Amino acid sequence: MIGPAEPNILMAKLYSLSIGQFREQEPKLKPVLVQLPCKLPVNLSLRSSSASQSSIAAATAFPPSVVTAAAAAATSFLSSSVGSGSALGVRMVSMAKPLTSIHFDSSVFKKEKITLAGQVEYIVRGGRDLFPLLPDAFKGIKQIGVIGWGSQGPAQAQNLRDSLAEAKSDIVVKIGLRKGSHSFAEARAAGFSEETGTLGDMWETISGSDLVLLLICDAAQAVNYEKIFSHMKPNSILGLSHGFLLGHLQSMGLDFPKNMSVIAVCPKGMGPSVRRLYVQGKEINGAGMNSSFGVHQDVDGRATDVALGWSVAVGSTFTFATTLEQECKSGIFGKQGILLGAVCGIVGTLFRRYTENGMSEDLAYKNTVGCITGNISKTISTQGMLAVYNSLSEDGKREFEAAYSASYDPCIDILYECYESVASCSEIQRVFLAGHCFYEKAGFPAFPMDKIDQTSIWKVGEWVRATRPAGDLGPLYPFTAGVYMALMMTQIEVLRKKEHSYSEIINESVIEAVDSLNPFMHARGVSFMVDSCSTTARLGLRKWAPCFDYILTQEALVAVDNGAPINQDLISNFLSDPVHGAMAQLRPTVDISVPHADFVRPELYGN
Repeated sequence: MIGPAEPNILMAKLYSLSIGQFREQEPKLKPVLVQLPCKLPVNLSLRSSSASQSSIAAATAFPPSVVTAAAAAATSFLSSSVGSGSALGVRMVSMAKPLTSIHFDSSVFKKEKITLAGQVEYIVRGGRDLFPLLPDAFKGIKQIGVIGWGSQGPAQAQNLRDSLAEAKSDIVVKIGLRKGSHSFAEARAAGFSEETGTLGDMWETISGSDLVLLLICDAAQAVNYEKIFSHMKPNSILGLSHGFLLGHLQSMGLDFPKNMSVIAVCPKGMGPSVRRLYVQGKEINGAGMNSSFGVHQDVDGRATDVALGWSVAVGSTFTFATTLEQECKSGIFGKQGILLGAVCGIVGTLFRRYTENGMSEDLAYKNTVGCITGNISKTISTQGMLAVYNSLSEDGKREFEAAYSASYDPCIDILYECYESVASCSEIQRVFLAGHCFYEKAGFPAFPMDKIDQTSIWKVGEWVRATRPAGDLGPLYPFTAGVYMALMMTQIEVLRKKEHSYSEIINESVIEAVDSLNPFMHARGVSFMVDSCSTTARLGLRKWAPCFDYILTQEALVAVDNGAPINQDLISNFLSDPVHGAMAQLRPTVDISVPHADFVRPELYGN
């Protein structure tokens, strides 16, 4: 039995746990909970971090004085029993040590040691001066087959072709498409053709390639993987730009065939960004998006050099190491979070709030979408997150802090659930099942995904973009900034807790948002941004955006309206978080510009 003086200590622990931490600690807590001289309601135990002291006292029958003392003791108690040093402040969720490094060796490219927030990692710094090394990196490869012409296919194929030409390599980059695909015309327009042997049937291209870059949609990978594997040459190399296929195979207890190498290069930006920055940077050595790379199988010792060569050739500014398993989790999770799903949920919530409180629709759009994708993104990209806060007036900082404090717990609640959904493969299974809806089957009609830009916020956005002066980045609205920063920091915290490296955390939570996706949304609208991404990302947005919208409306905004006190520990930890220093080392070398976007699918041009 627990001693008579211990309930207040236990309450300190429960009061301070976030939902995610409670779930992790629950097996240890259950034997103690059953000894309490009261019943602890399930809803209180799972959401204790947002419960008031009075509600805890009422639910547990502890005297208010005990609960008050428990709350005061929370920080010191948790620092010894759970851990300290994270951005969660008073809840003191332990900051699990991120992976210090993934070691790799290359006989072609120079590996560089960097330190991010005290963690040692290794990267390869890209640049056009490395293009002459590509023939050595691709030794033994005569043809690179790029399968698919969706988001990443056009960008990577053209970048590879141009880089190899600059290196005076005779390696052929060939596009492989399904027979009858409408993308044949688009590939021809980009300079690939049947006559030159650079465009052809998907299966023939796979069979004839030494390196196969599988860039078809995720659902198609899940349906066709067996046939794809059967068409690949022995000892050839399968290249992926997403961890989805590994996750799908593992969900069925399978793995890749052992007669092929399996590598990944995952640009931290949608395809149009990868191409746009490459084109912009022809006069700037190293311009492009950052990429992660991983080697899952290496049958002949070439895999690391080939993967790094691929990354350099598509224009990666920095290439950092990961595993395919970690990339699968962080990549899918990031898209459901701040990169796509959460940001769309946030702007919907705030647009509705601002207009209901009397703000005009065009100003509400500017203070939500325009603010996040313009001013905030530009500031974070060039000066960091702290610059957003520091540029506010004193009154603006208080408004920021109120929004940040109220939004933090609701955001981490949904983000934790989202990560677990990805890690358990349930999100991957959902994508696989949804893929069946895109085509007529078993007497049911097809239900393809439609564009998502027809509601009032996005229709207003068309008018705002059409009338906006060139170069106008919009206002910096403190309340919007506070909600968005809370989302960004909670995503960083979840990935940090799950032991992802800082390079992966920063790219998946910050750089891909502010240097790739948000600028396209600012220039071309939400559908352009979303529908230039993978099927998994697009489906994820449709599921998770409403979750963020709902929880922010029901919890964060209610807390603000009820005058909930600002959690100063959260603000203090935001201002001192080590992630700020790490970010500055990893941003791309040029700012993306989106004047005409003539390098993406025509149906996405829009206004």
